[in-house]
Amino acid sequence: MRNQDPGNATQSQVQSVDRAISVLELLARNGETGITEIAGELGVHKSTASRLLSVLETRGLVEQLGERGKYAIGFGVVRLAGAATGRMDLAKLGRASCLALAEELGETVNIAIADDGVAINISQARGSAAITTQNWTGQRTPLHATSSGKVLLAYMAETERKRVLKRKLEQYTPRTTVEPEELLAELDRVLEDGYAACYEELELGMHAVAVPIHGPGGEVVAAMSASGPSYRLSKQRVKQIVKPMTEAAEELSAQLGYFRD
Repeated sequence: MRNQDPGNATQSQVQSVDRAISVLELLARNGETGITEIAGELGVHKSTASRLLSVLETRGLVEQLGERGKYAIGFGVVRLAGAATGRMDLAKLGRASCLALAEELGETVNIAIADDGVAINISQARGSAAITTQNWTGQRTPLHATSSGKVLLAYMAETERKRVLKRKLEQYTPRTTVEPEELLAELDRVLEDGYAACYEELELGMHAVAVPIHGPGGEVVAAMSASGPSYRLSKQRVKQIVKPMTEAAEELSAQLGYFRD
């Protein structure tokens, strides 16, 4: 028996994804819709439409209204939409927080979230003393070599943290921590102290400190960091600015719906 061409298999998978998205768009537009109408809109046999709906129903993205009834958008779509809205709210609200804190500290302030084993910066503001013009918004940075990344790692689910630490950790400078056991010990200190610091671990001459931002359920959804040159953002000054940074992060967390007991 001849093996299936990998290229054809990939094309078939892409086609299935495209059809599944078309089903969701159709239901969003028309509301309750029968399988015959869905198959007609897609230009496929009813059995193909039925398989697509079955997969979407298993994931909670569509639901059947009564036995052998019409289909409608499921509550799983609401969950996905809520996650996207939460990120957009965080970026929008975080912008104001970054600006206020950057003005107070004079340093560059960023907000980052964890995404597929890296940190992604979603908001940035530069203070009056900031010397760099680099815009980190949208940039992906390593979790193990940044203050934001260490905060996100420290509060991450254990299974996800183990997955990240199983990878070979890149040494960006001689000061980068790349030994998993050493990094885990540092993450324990982050949980105890409530903040993470990096001293020339991503870039020589650059220091940074970060604190957690909590979502409505208390989970850590992001990290707020301040960074600056090592001659100005010394270890002593890092400890001094943790308090105003924590207050700013708590205020943002409250706007997101989290209030500490």
